[in-house]
Amino acid sequence: MIFSLTLQQASSDEHPPPAEIEQWVSAALTGHREQAEICIRIVDEDEICQLNGDYRNQPRATNVLSFPAELHADVDVPLLGDIVICAAVVEREADQQQKALSAHWAHMVVHGTLHLLGYDHIDDDDAERMEQLEVDILKQMNFPNPYINPIGGMHPKL
Repeated sequence: MIFSLTLQQASSDEHPPPAEIEQWVSAALTGHREQAEICIRIVDEDEICQLNGDYRNQPRATNVLSFPAELHADVDVPLLGDIVICAAVVEREADQQQKALSAHWAHMVVHGTLHLLGYDHIDDDDAERMEQLEVDILKQMNFPNPYINPIGGMHPKL
């Protein structure tokens, strides 16, 4: 598989090393695409609120947004789209959900990449399919099921 990842740091918040982010994107792409171009932009809460309000009519902070490339059918390029991740929200959620920060980051990157590949969680069947794929991909990288709370119960769905 050949992919190009552009990483944009638009926040002073910490994020995982680029090599780890590339590994997580690669794991999500495996079996789906031979070539891909993705941009991941790491932002602060102000920017994610603005984007979430503009594109989803929900002007509040969220963890990850995906923007699939909308290319004309005649255009043959590997561009998949953009993923925007709010580092502060990811860190806060990992703490609240008692998850390892790297595991939650991996989940957000995999989740966002799967959205670029066309997966969604709008209806229950699609959500189950996408969540199981996330669990399987993360398990291959030795991360726990992101939907199970380590002290019991289930985490909120994305």
